[in-house]
Amino acid sequence: MSEDEKYSPEELERGRLLFARPWTFQTSVTEMANLPDFADTEIAFAGRSNVGKSSLINALTGRKGLARTSSTPGRTQMLNFFHAPDTPLTIVDMPGYGYAQAPKDLVDAWTRLVFSYLRGRPNLRRVFLLIDSRHGLKKNDLETLDLLDKAAVVYQVILTKADKIKKPQLARLITETQAALSKRVAAYPEIIATSSEKDFGIDQVRAEVSRFTDC
Repeated sequence: MSEDEKYSPEELERGRLLFARPWTFQTSVTEMANLPDFADTEIAFAGRSNVGKSSLINALTGRKGLARTSSTPGRTQMLNFFHAPDTPLTIVDMPGYGYAQAPKDLVDAWTRLVFSYLRGRPNLRRVFLLIDSRHGLKKNDLETLDLLDKAAVVYQVILTKADKIKKPQLARLITETQAALSKRVAAYPEIIATSSEKDFGIDQVRAEVSRFTDC
């Protein structure tokens, strides 16, 4: 089954309309006490530093500068919230993990913030965990999967930069990743392969996210 066949034309259109709205930056927080009220459904994007989270959010919303991108690992050090008018959904860009150059005390603080958020946010419906197609699941990805399982937060893997590897490699990676996720209690079984640069898989992510809204 192709990616398109996993979603009905109605779901793909609903996803397109959802992300055609004027999404804007709402707020950034570094402490749990400053989190916005949880009135809306939230979905969050997580992943290794420099995996392409900001690029994916920009591609989804069609706004190149909405989420900041950087070639410097660890640039996103806060929970960043994005919203669109008349939309019962908030997007959260979580701090990247796996950066080596940041001071340990900052890394520890960011990690505590992230996983306090995961455990304490009742309106968080799903975490989309981004994995670089060129590298697959790394040690710190697996550690994050463990923490997501412990937090009992449903998560779904999105493969980024899928245009950087050949199709047989991508197919093999999807199979291997599905096998790695098969025994994890909080993992959503479907994997979406994407390329923000080539606009590949973006419609499918939009359709998946639209399933959490009534609009």
